[in-house]
Parts: sequence; structure tokens; C-alpha cells
Amino acid sequence: MASNSYTQADDREQITLVDDVFQLQQAAFKQQPYLAASDRIHDLQQLKKALLGHQQELVQALSEDFGCRSLDDSKMADLMPTVMGINYAIKRLKKWMKPSKRHVGVLFQPASGYVMYQPLGVIGIITPWNYPLFLSLGPLTTALAAGNRALIKMSEFTPKTNAVLAKMLGSIFSQDKVAIIAGGPDVAAHFSRQPFDHLLFTGSTRVGKMVMAAAAANLTPVTLELGGKSPTIIDDTIAIKDAVSRLILGKTLNAGQTCVAPDYILCPKGRVEELKQAFADWFSKMYPDIANNKDYTSIINEAQFERLTAWLEDAREKGAEITELGDDSGAACREQRKIPLTLVSKVSDDMTLMQEEIFGPLLPIVSYDSLDDAIAYVNDRPRPLALYLCSFDDQVQQKVLQQTHAGGVCLNESAMQVAQDDMPFGGIGPSGMGHYHGHEGFLTLSKAKSVLKKGKRNSSSLAFPPYGKLVHKLIYKLFLR
Repeated sequence: MASNSYTQADDREQITLVDDVFQLQQAAFKQQPYLAASDRIHDLQQLKKALLGHQQELVQALSEDFGCRSLDDSKMADLMPTVMGINYAIKRLKKWMKPSKRHVGVLFQPASGYVMYQPLGVIGIITPWNYPLFLSLGPLTTALAAGNRALIKMSEFTPKTNAVLAKMLGSIFSQDKVAIIAGGPDVAAHFSRQPFDHLLFTGSTRVGKMVMAAAAANLTPVTLELGGKSPTIIDDTIAIKDAVSRLILGKTLNAGQTCVAPDYILCPKGRVEELKQAFADWFSKMYPDIANNKDYTSIINEAQFERLTAWLEDAREKGAEITELGDDSGAACREQRKIPLTLVSKVSDDMTLMQEEIFGPLLPIVSYDSLDDAIAYVNDRPRPLALYLCSFDDQVQQKVLQQTHAGGVCLNESAMQVAQDDMPFGGIGPSGMGHYHGHEGFLTLSKAKSVLKKGKRNSSSLAFPPYGKLVHKLIYKLFLR
């Protein structure tokens, strides 16, 4: 069912479901506010088992939603990191849950202090269409590891995947623990207005602002995983062919429909043609043809396809040089909604694709004179979700790391930082706020509750009024300095 197949009646039904299930989950959480580690691990094990059992059905549904989605793209970028994240959480959960001992000052002795990590309650998860499994079940893994319950709002653009996912989760969880919500923008807006204990949104900066505004009415804390234009700097000392080998999969995976895909390249002046040729060589090896190649993913829908082609035409009209890679462009690709990797050089700031996140297989190339110029170019623009540097020079690496800001960085790699379970994932400024994945995700969806514990001896009574006693003078002498 495509997005325009949703009716107002469908959305009203989903809005009612949001209200009903949210109340159901709130009531269930009150009955079980702190799940034992064994219960949480069991939930994660059940999730993994169900995911592996439904993997063929899921990758097929994903391909149908996209029109053609590489089964390997789905396995590598949706299924595999999700399973890896579950395994990571299961292995480390007991350690994460262990109370953390803290120091108590001598003035307050005898006493002990510690921090316990308490579940927040009901977590809202808003999932985009580009990686509907990883970006729904990844946050769900974190929510379950932290002992919470979750409502997941899926994108209306992936209806077949949503249906399989709802059936899969329904086979292992009751709705008072985990529930899937479908529907269009009206449902998403209603979902955002619920008083969740935490709301995690993945999507565009524009919609992220609306989600945060809706959450603010309830003082609901948010984690926003947004996007932006993630730059790649190619150092003048690296072999161009090596640099392209580190970038091209991150850009062609899922046909560039990835929030951390390289958005544009900063290339040393005088090496742009060499860069184009290296991309052409690698692309032809990876994808000998496009239209009938099941390894190359389609653009998700007609609206996104038209957006990308319009941006490309806008750049062409404003003087850009377009280099379309591959040998079978044309009607067959158009019918399949496939756009080959397309290099765009001689770009200018007035082109739309230089102003907005591209989210597709178009790759602008900006030439630079010096590394300082490249760094200045990045810093003059909104802080990105990711930054990539191709350089084997340690001094260059440190300079870029210290003089730029980004949610995450890859040195001589691209996009793979997202799959590292022991590293936090999150943006900065317009590219997002907060972190999740691994231990940071557990902390995000837990309340770090401080506990000060005293026994039968009440030393505090020594300092009770009336003031001016010797003990007060001693306290001030020792601690007010």
C-alpha cells in the first residue's frame, strides 16, 4: 500500500490506536517499573530469533517497497547491524545495569552513594523510510535493554515492510510492550504530541524541528537523528583511486539514500578529472549495468525520483558539469526509478543540491586550493552528521579532527561508523542532538538516579541549630575554603 493509498479513515484508526496503546503501555509499565536483567535479555533474544526467522520475508518486502532494493543492501545495512546490536546489548546488559558507586564527602559520613539506572517508561520511536528495520529495531533494542516499552511509528512509504514487521513483533510481544503504528503525516504529528518518557526521531532537520516543538509541550526529552550535508575531504597526498575505494560504497549503498552518505567531495584543485575517472572505474566494476541489476537499489518513490532529477537539471542549467556513470542510462533506468551515480562538478552555492541534503546518488565535487580552504568551507556551513577524510597523514588527520565539528568522523572510510556498537551515534546542531547505540543508548533511555544511603547513625544532627557552636566553626574552617 503506497503512501497515497492511505485514507483519512485509516489515519483516524491509527490515531485512535496511538491513544489506546499509549495508555495501555503506561499502565503496564506502572505494574512492572523495573524489569530484571533476565527478563530484558529474554526480550532481546526473542527479538533476535524472530528477526532471523523472518529475514527472507523482510528483505523481500523491502525490495517491493522500493520497487527494487538490493537484497544485500538490506542484509548488510538493515538486518546485520540490527542483529549485531542485539548481540552486543545481550552480552553487556548486566554490566550496564550494575549500580555505579560514587564518592560521598567526609562531611556527610558515615554514608554511601551510588547511581542506579532506572527505566524511563514508554519510549516513542519515529522511523524513516530509508532503513526501516535498522532505524526501528535498533532504537527498540536500546529501549528494551533499558527496561522500557515502545511505540514505533513507521513511515507510510514502506507499507509492506511495516506489515511484516508488525506481524513479526506481534508474534513475540503484546501491544502493552511493543506496538507498530502506521499512517501518514497526520498520525506522525499526533504521535509526536504524546507525553512519552522519551522520543527518538530519525529524519530530516525540517521535520525534526516540528517533532521537537511538539515534544516541548509535554517537556518530553528528545533524541534527534537528523542529516545534513556530510562532507568528504580528500587530502592531496593520497592516491585518488585509494580515496575513492573508501567512499564509493558509502555513497552507492541504498542508492545514496542514507543520512550518513558522503554528500559532497572537497577535492584538491587539479585532480578533479582524476577523481572522476577513478569513480567511473570503480562504479563500472561494482555495477556493470544499472537498470536490470538487482544489486543496485531504486529510488523509493516517484516523488523522490522527481526531486533528484529536478535538482540535477537545476545544477545543469546553472553551469554544472554532469558526469553520469554507467552505460545504460535512459528509459530503462527511468522505468525502474534508478539513477546511476552521477558526479556534478563546477558547482556553485546557488544550486539546490549544494543547499539541501541530497539523499540520493548525486555527488557534487568542490575543488580547493589548500587544506585550510577545505576546512573553512566545511566550517562555513551547518555542522554535519558525518565528516569523512581520506588521508594517511597523521598531522592532517589531527588538524581536521581538531578544527571541524561533526556528529561523527571516519578516517579513510565512510558510513561504517554507524555500525560500530561500542561508539555513540548522534548529530550536532542542525544534524541532531543526543546519542544512542550501545552503552550511550542505554544511558539515554535510562534515568541515572542518584541514591545517598545512611544507616542508623545520624551524624547530621551534630550540626543542627542553634548555630554558632564549635562544630559549626570547625565545619566552616575545614570546608569553606
